[in-house]
Amino acid sequence: MPVRQLPETVVNRIAAGEVVERPASVVKELVENALDAGASRIDVFTDGGGRRRIGITDDGGGMTKADLALAVERHATSKLDDEDLLSIRTLGFRGEALPSIGSVARLSITTRHAGEPHAWALSVEGGAKSPLAPAALSHGTRVEVSDLFYATPARLKFLKTDRTEAEAIREVVRRLAMARPDVAFTLAGEERAPVTWTAALPGAAGRLTRLGDILGADFRKSAIEVGAERDGVVVEGLAGAPSLTRANALGQYLFVNGRPVRDKLIVGAVRAAYADYLPRDRHPVLALFVTLDPREVDANVHPAKTEVRFRDAGLVRALIVHALKDGLAREGKRSAAASVDGATLAALRPGFVPAPRAVDWDWRRSPAAPPMSFTAAPSPSMAGFAERAQPRFDIGAPSADVRSFAPPPADEQERPLGAARTQIHGTYIVSQTRDGLVIIDQHAAHERLVYEKLKASMEQNGVERQMLLIPEIVELDEATVERLLARAAELDRFGLAIESFGPGAVAVREVPALLGKSNAGAMLRDLAEHMAEWDEALPLERRLLHVAATMACHGSVRAGRVLKPEEMNALLREMEATPNSGQCNHGRPTYVELTLADIEKLFGRR
Repeated sequence: MPVRQLPETVVNRIAAGEVVERPASVVKELVENALDAGASRIDVFTDGGGRRRIGITDDGGGMTKADLALAVERHATSKLDDEDLLSIRTLGFRGEALPSIGSVARLSITTRHAGEPHAWALSVEGGAKSPLAPAALSHGTRVEVSDLFYATPARLKFLKTDRTEAEAIREVVRRLAMARPDVAFTLAGEERAPVTWTAALPGAAGRLTRLGDILGADFRKSAIEVGAERDGVVVEGLAGAPSLTRANALGQYLFVNGRPVRDKLIVGAVRAAYADYLPRDRHPVLALFVTLDPREVDANVHPAKTEVRFRDAGLVRALIVHALKDGLAREGKRSAAASVDGATLAALRPGFVPAPRAVDWDWRRSPAAPPMSFTAAPSPSMAGFAERAQPRFDIGAPSADVRSFAPPPADEQERPLGAARTQIHGTYIVSQTRDGLVIIDQHAAHERLVYEKLKASMEQNGVERQMLLIPEIVELDEATVERLLARAAELDRFGLAIESFGPGAVAVREVPALLGKSNAGAMLRDLAEHMAEWDEALPLERRLLHVAATMACHGSVRAGRVLKPEEMNALLREMEATPNSGQCNHGRPTYVELTLADIEKLFGRR
């Protein structure tokens, strides 16, 4: 088949296939254009999930007549001052969005520049442009897209339901609104009730307001401000406390130079930073903003501009981990499930009405109910509390009484975790604070204390190593061997000494003493896989910390052990002085606080 030049219409539709994947892609391109035009308010309206109509109005600078005529031509853009493709200071510059949209839909643009006497309008249908015409518009730009993919009917088969496409549009607008809290957004359509995010004040306060409006009141309540800077790269943002988690990583947002992006870099960095706080199947909610020289990041990797490539990805990742760890350590006491929310309080309230008894007296009207034995099997008349065949049970007495009838010392009550009053079920310590009570899981709390001591010992004395009497030979593929040997110096700092043993093998001469009898082969394979993804030796450090966590679990106070009053109070004081004591090593809370207001709500006093 001979080589031939494709017609312009086909070229435009091919470009549209790269840029316009679905209605949400159209919304993203048009809203980014409005932001680059300096808009302070953007209104988005959709119908039929964006398939039938998309309307976007902004109050930006608008375009002149000449600019409008050129805007729908391929590779025309106002976002580059010169031909330097490495200095991108806007949200987009490919110059294909408008012509691509016009080639597969009906596109109408009405705009007015401050220097023009009136507005101008232009329409494009299936790639065919109409002449410019005067129009009525006070300022800014209004863009309408209708009958999306009417010129390429095959693409319609790949669109999902209107509700699904509308949700994708909502997610796009949410991300852009999070990136620019200084801009007001309105999102409306037949598929949803209108949503408005008003413009917020500049700075951290405004960012928290906007993120709280979008991510919810729980995030606003638990958000921790984070930040780090090095070599011209700035990482800042807000991270949710470990008590606020989700089952997936969809609640993690990354913005690079104001551009919402999706990058696997953040997933690994966040997992590393929260490793000491969360179970592996839970993910935190956060929004991070990375600012750096445009020349240090390639924003032109993906046609839809949803991915970026950093020149020094290791530095960005290290800063993200550092910022998150510092923020979590600084706000360690907020990391616990320190208070009980409304839903939990509702679950604690009695939700049943006891059945009336068959005897003469009614316990609900009797001033003094007869004593009830919890160790006796329930009688048939107690059907409201238990079934007839329910076995005997014994709730037991507190396993350690700390003279609960005597008031604790005033100075003890003023401490954050209060004064220990009793121990129940051999597992939980109940302490009294100035305005409530705290319930502490003694095993989880002591597990964290031992773990932090082990980590501190590792940092102060280094990693103790054990020399193998006979070096262990691990056979791997050549690429994996080269990757490991290239990082041998870094691995040696963590107590793992390796050297080449032929083209496809590695000899292990020393291993970290903490690991004990470990499978060197499996460990090296895991390390090589992590190095291929992150290019860092951090996974070994995390492995060591995981071993430290396991040791802490076995060396801590076990559930069921009766503690003396002085032991309970000593545990509370040590928790107050230990960072990250809000969670155990597996991410579970170590204590829960009930304020007097919470208790009064339980008993209907509020």
